[in-house]
Amino acid sequence: MNPLLFRLFRDNEVKVHELNYLFWECTTRCNLHCRHCGSDCSQLSREKDMPLQDFISVLDTIPQKNRPKDFTVVLTGGEPLLRPDIVEIGREIRRRGFAWGVVSNDWNYTDQMQQKLLGAGMGALTISLDGMEDTHDWMRGVTGSYQRTVKAIELFRKEPRLNADVVTCVNKRNLSQLEQIYGLLSGIGLKQWRLFTVIPIGRATSDPDMQLSDSEFVTLMEFIKTKRAADGVMNVTFSCEGYLGRYEEAVRPARYFCRAGVNIASVLIDGRICACPNIDRDRFSQGSIYTENFYEVWENRFRDFRNRSWARTGRCEKCSQWRNCLGGGMHNWHGNGDQVLQCHYAKTM
Repeated sequence: MNPLLFRLFRDNEVKVHELNYLFWECTTRCNLHCRHCGSDCSQLSREKDMPLQDFISVLDTIPQKNRPKDFTVVLTGGEPLLRPDIVEIGREIRRRGFAWGVVSNDWNYTDQMQQKLLGAGMGALTISLDGMEDTHDWMRGVTGSYQRTVKAIELFRKEPRLNADVVTCVNKRNLSQLEQIYGLLSGIGLKQWRLFTVIPIGRATSDPDMQLSDSEFVTLMEFIKTKRAADGVMNVTFSCEGYLGRYEEAVRPARYFCRAGVNIASVLIDGRICACPNIDRDRFSQGSIYTENFYEVWENRFRDFRNRSWARTGRCEKCSQWRNCLGGGMHNWHGNGDQVLQCHYAKTM
């Protein structure tokens, strides 16, 4: 799309700000110990699981007339499948007319679990494969995680009712394995593979293996570009992390657009209202479901997400690509600093 036309489209999306994707951080408990975890979850939860009824009261604030057909609730964490009431959760969400899905580490994703979740109306699933066996287990912090992940992919690949994809956090250790991972996933018959890099937050802050150099980042872009140009059996895309300059539309189906606070919101474990769960919750939370009406907050706040002029500072202040980038993804503004943590556009120049 022409950049000018895309900016007009983006501005209209911001003006309308139709909510169609809602994350629920339903637990912070987790049975793995991933090196790159943005929320630094641990086996012992920092917070008690939010009661189901508390979240259902959030959904009940959304007027029927303001629910688009593609409105999706996504259960995230922590590890959502650790909740003993996960099936009941799904049923209650579907009972209110919302589609729902899960972001899972797949340790507990068995055939029996899949059938229960499908029976409760689950329509989407995202799991991670972060390298071949040794590398994936190193990333996940638990031996045997790779084998469970491959079995989970084989399970959901055979289920036509599921819109499922695999994501990979690309880092120094698995960059050279991307071709092997592609062969594995395409051989299983996977249709969607999404790659992303990690910003230095959570456990990744002090882990140099997690961060790609600029040249390594370009290698990743070229890999995705080549796979997309080959028009293979699997749709390979880069995530919506930030503006990519010369790689825009070459590595994903549409131009960069951070939809956090524009189409995406989240309810965090403690009841705070935010956008994507990995965005700085102290700096950008908008209120609490325990003291305010969720949908009124959605309609009337999220100003920092919908007007990004505040981000034109530091390295972004005089950038020629500001109109296309608007300071990158909101998750890249952690802390109270006056500049974005990393600039994808600069890496590709």
